[in-house]
Amino acid sequence: MGLSILMYHQVGHFPTMDTHRATYCNIGRFRVQMRALRLLGYSVIGMDRAVAALQGREPMPERAVVLTFDDGYENFYENALPILEGHGYPSIVYAVASQLGQHASWLAADGHVPAALMSASRLRDLAARGVEVGSHGMNHVRLRGLSPRAQLKELRDSRDQLAQILGRPVSHVCYPYGAHDLVTLHAAADAGYTTGVTCQRGAATPAYDLMALPRKAISQGDSLVGYWWKLAVKNAPKGSALTR
Repeated sequence: MGLSILMYHQVGHFPTMDTHRATYCNIGRFRVQMRALRLLGYSVIGMDRAVAALQGREPMPERAVVLTFDDGYENFYENALPILEGHGYPSIVYAVASQLGQHASWLAADGHVPAALMSASRLRDLAARGVEVGSHGMNHVRLRGLSPRAQLKELRDSRDQLAQILGRPVSHVCYPYGAHDLVTLHAAADAGYTTGVTCQRGAATPAYDLMALPRKAISQGDSLVGYWWKLAVKNAPKGSALTR
């Protein structure tokens, strides 16, 4: 069955979106989804534990789930974090190192409101509260197609800056827009990351390259049945999955 790595972005109160619906999750649905994980017997684990299980260093918990949040939105801190803490769930937030405390300007290109991003002090508070902080690149650019040198710089600079802010190593990266190629995977490994997550759908298994782990995007329109369907059924790879 493998490991379900769920991909979220914003959590809050939003009108119904016609495009990029995986960027939004209304707080009411998020609250129900988190409760459903417990009621359905899923084990929510952190990324470090997931790596240990994928490498066979410890058993994979039954119905294991990792909760990931891209971009580092302020509404994660305001809306998602209290719900996660109420359940005792670990999570990981992928932050854009050069954009801390600013707004997600990339949303405007698609006609969406540029939402506020968490500041450096917010990230330090998250880390102190047990939330893992990973890298989402230095500038939220598409890595695929850039030169090896440019990709390495984007990934290494982000890791170094976030580590300096947090006072601890940053081990995990999420590729902006899911755009990656083999050059990206090598650059991420050379930059010192342990894992990289993509936007390719499927359940993660030991067969996957740790630098190209698949995720399941949670969309604004997902009903509770649809949410369960993604957890329990949508495990086959979709897209050009990279395995060992």
